[in-house]
Amino acid sequence: MSGDGVYRRGFRFLRARRRVVARLAAWSVLESGQTFLTGYALARAVDAGFLAGRATVGLGWLGAAAVAVVAGAYGTGRVYAAVAALVEPLRDRLVRDVVDRGVREADRGALSRLTQQVEIARDTFAGVVMVSRSFVFTAAGALVGLFSLAPLLLLVVGPPLVAGVALFALTLRPLTRRQEAFLVADEELASQLGAVCPGLRDITAAGAEEQVAAAVRERIEAEQRAACALARWGVLRVVALTVGGQLPIVLLLATGPWLLAHGVTAGALVGALAYVGQSLLPALQNLIHGLGTSGSRLAVVLHRLSPGTPDTATPGTPGTPGTPEPSPASRSVPAPAPTPPTGSAPPAAVTLSHVTFAYGPASEPVIEDLDLTVPHGTHLAIVGPSGIGKSTLTALMAGLLEPTGGRVRVRRAPGTRPGEHHRVLIPQEAYVYTGTLAENLGHLRPDPVPEAELLASADAVGLTALLDRLGGPTAEVAPATLSAGERQLIALARAHLAYTPLVLLDEATCHLDPAAEARAERAFARRGGTLVVVAHRVSSALRADRVLVMDGRRTAYGSHAELLDRSPLYRDLVGAWSGASQPSLALGDPDGVDAVAGPGLPRDGRHVVAYGPVGQMETAGDLRDGGPVGGE
Repeated sequence: MSGDGVYRRGFRFLRARRRVVARLAAWSVLESGQTFLTGYALARAVDAGFLAGRATVGLGWLGAAAVAVVAGAYGTGRVYAAVAALVEPLRDRLVRDVVDRGVREADRGALSRLTQQVEIARDTFAGVVMVSRSFVFTAAGALVGLFSLAPLLLLVVGPPLVAGVALFALTLRPLTRRQEAFLVADEELASQLGAVCPGLRDITAAGAEEQVAAAVRERIEAEQRAACALARWGVLRVVALTVGGQLPIVLLLATGPWLLAHGVTAGALVGALAYVGQSLLPALQNLIHGLGTSGSRLAVVLHRLSPGTPDTATPGTPGTPGTPEPSPASRSVPAPAPTPPTGSAPPAAVTLSHVTFAYGPASEPVIEDLDLTVPHGTHLAIVGPSGIGKSTLTALMAGLLEPTGGRVRVRRAPGTRPGEHHRVLIPQEAYVYTGTLAENLGHLRPDPVPEAELLASADAVGLTALLDRLGGPTAEVAPATLSAGERQLIALARAHLAYTPLVLLDEATCHLDPAAEARAERAFARRGGTLVVVAHRVSSALRADRVLVMDGRRTAYGSHAELLDRSPLYRDLVGAWSGASQPSLALGDPDGVDAVAGPGLPRDGRHVVAYGPVGQMETAGDLRDGGPVGGE
């Protein structure tokens, strides 16, 4: 909506409250009467009283001015009540509009609008009404008083007053534009922080602190630049105040002899100085500082809050070109892409061209000159020795890391629109936050998830038992009470519910038993889209369409059978996975649960965990074993 549209809505708002406006104007007349008597009574007290030797008359006129001050104060008190009758309905209406936009349209700027901009609109509207009304009625009373004392006084006071007001009026539009730039920067910063804060754990896990900090720092600096530009234009307000409010005092003093020689009395000159110094100057000062700051802020905020106002693309917001992707935990994602027609070659979902990455200028590259194309719809398993760069590669695909050389390109899946989010990374340490289970599972969706769809995804990845044990989708989740495997199941169901066509699982099933892992991976395969899995079991590689073997500069790519023929490292990894001496879980679980391999345990996948004192061994609760320990 344009600025003119905002003004039209404002006039309609005031017309609908004509009685309140009329009451406000009526009480303001008392202030204009007070202003008129402030100068006129003082002039009469000097001319007809003290200079004429009649002190009683002079004191009487001063008493009349004092009574006018008391009446004006009473009128001001009534004015506040009338202003409140205008302000509070405006605030209520804006709150309804913002909540409606935020809930129904998933407006990302709703948080800044509701918590800050609505209150800005409320306070600034009250300030604009007060200062505008005060200036109009004060100026009217003062100008009428000057004319009553001596028309010549208007020739001295009027031109600089008009010039000051005109200069101030010329600055309103540039000030409004700078104010809007400041508020847009504030929205962008709020949106950036809203995307970053929920995913701090994932950002740390992926080593993306520097990239995210740089993006946030850019938003902070943009807001600072907007504030400085606004302050520079504010200097002109001081010039306008000097011309319109202080120059008339200088001119009255400088032209005093000429005015006295042309019939202006001493009392009239004193009254004119009182009009300017006690009435016009404070009123103009309030107008310039109040309307100049509050008025421009009000126009901008009403424009931003108006329904139909397009949102400014937020740098750092997912989908904005040229900016890094936020944490996977904070993404909202689009509808899934349809599968290409049968017979057409699937487009590439991810392309890496001569990609090199090192964690520092003097560090050895973790990934060096890697070329890789992952077609859309592919199930890719990434394998390799520990520390070879598998997690780094998935972070590069997710956009959490920028390559030091080469290029990573993630193409939109068929049917998606520009700017829609199309990838999600689930790391090894799954993130679950305090809230309901439904809120956790629907975190990557822009709108509430229907319960039937939520239950279907939970069943697909194997979360149903946990969901029932916790008490259903509306049950509150306490992350500290969940095991690492249970947290991974929640994160997997969250990604399964997301509309994201590219899913990256960085050992996201390492705390599950092989059957649970297989069920989750099959669920993602049936879901469609592209799946990239950092495998820690041979079964993951067997389920994948293609396997990438990472070994520094030497890489191999192909099916499981092909790699067994031509990759010695892959044969070694498969043999190690199949051996009884290799644990399937990573040591050092943050919950204090360490995986220990033990041979001869029937139907348990060779998983044993230590829960109590040394020597007390039991099968893992999330391994779904149930079989006898067999003497171990």
